[in-house]
Amino acid sequence: MPTPDVRPVGDLPHAVGKTAARALQLAGIESLAQAAERTEKELLAIHGVGPKAIRILRSALADQGRSFRDG
Repeated sequence: MPTPDVRPVGDLPHAVGKTAARALQLAGIESLAQAAERTEKELLAIHGVGPKAIRILRSALADQGRSFRDG
């Protein structure tokens, strides 16, 4: 069964993909601000969030002058 497309999720970039968007939403992350509260390692530990989604989120955060939490 295909993964339901829940996008858009808050202000998360559409480019993260439907699987990552759904996984982030299920983990309670529905905005870039909430993503910035986590480390890259914490986000990668979420099943469905991979390196590509991290790169896209990192770029979107950098565009806002933000970054992931250090860890």
